[in-house]
Amino acid sequence: MAERVGVRAIDDDEGRRLLRIIRRRTGSVVTWRRAQMVLLSTQGMSVAKIAEVTFTSPDRVRYVIHNFNDDGFEALYPKYKGGRPRTFTLPERREIKKIAKSKPAEHGLPFSTWSLAKLADFLVAEGVIDDISHQGLRILLREEGVSFQRVKTWKTSRDPDYAAKKARVEHLYAIADGEVIPEDGEPKVVLCLDEFGPLNLQPHPGRQWAERGGKHKDPDREPRPRRRATYTRPHGVRHLFAAYDLGKDKLYGHIKPRKNRARFLEFCRYLRSLYPSEVRIAIVLDNFSPHLTTTKDTRVGDWAAAHNVELAYTPTNSSWLNRIEAQFTALRYFALDGTDHASHKE
Repeated sequence: MAERVGVRAIDDDEGRRLLRIIRRRTGSVVTWRRAQMVLLSTQGMSVAKIAEVTFTSPDRVRYVIHNFNDDGFEALYPKYKGGRPRTFTLPERREIKKIAKSKPAEHGLPFSTWSLAKLADFLVAEGVIDDISHQGLRILLREEGVSFQRVKTWKTSRDPDYAAKKARVEHLYAIADGEVIPEDGEPKVVLCLDEFGPLNLQPHPGRQWAERGGKHKDPDREPRPRRRATYTRPHGVRHLFAAYDLGKDKLYGHIKPRKNRARFLEFCRYLRSLYPSEVRIAIVLDNFSPHLTTTKDTRVGDWAAAHNVELAYTPTNSSWLNRIEAQFTALRYFALDGTDHASHKE
């Protein structure tokens, strides 16, 4: 007797995934039906009974089960192919894609950007293909996942000590996370410091829950809340000096009228006062000029050396390494958005 066709043994995760596909209200009906066949087979139902329940043929059920056993969940998602076969071979398509993603200057051409016309003419002139229309080239590139996109700028760090600074910051984070035990002389407390601002006295746009308008609105609902509009910025600006204590998961902040070296040192003295002087602390910060020691002003370095503090600078143009950056988005959202304060003290 031939062996009974059935789905291979599946684990709990796969079973829950099949159940989610079946319960989902959106997606392909074909995927839903295939998942139904697989799940029923997993539950011990025979091929004939599955065919009866799913209104299909036993051969179709066996086909789905065999495909699932071979390809897993990929077999549940249909990949239909039809219509006219592809005109260009796979090597030709790869070469077209490669040239389209390159710069014209790399081929000795006197322009900086490919257009469809220039790209098609170059492909024919180089003998990559015999002929291609502009629309055909557009469709081919779209099928290969290539689109015409705006080029964006990106600053890369040119810091000669990039690797050493990045490694030191990551080592301090490992100490703060408890992944590394600090050796003698290493910091036991790690703080991330940065400035937030400028803070202006003006209405800040925001979001809040309100009754909806439009076709289904309640005719007796209250007017939608609005903020006054103004372009004035009275009473100057303020700056928030903030520090994130990684060990305590706590944010400290002082509002200052200016962000200069003197105000920065005032805030550093406050951070130093939070721990006993024998406890060495590290402050991770960027290369903003008031944070640095210069030949004309050595106050920052002198203070750090005298008060058992390590200043760990992130590499140039790499302030994203500072963990406090992720806190500022939430701070702006929950503390500023939707407010209209009359004074900085308020």
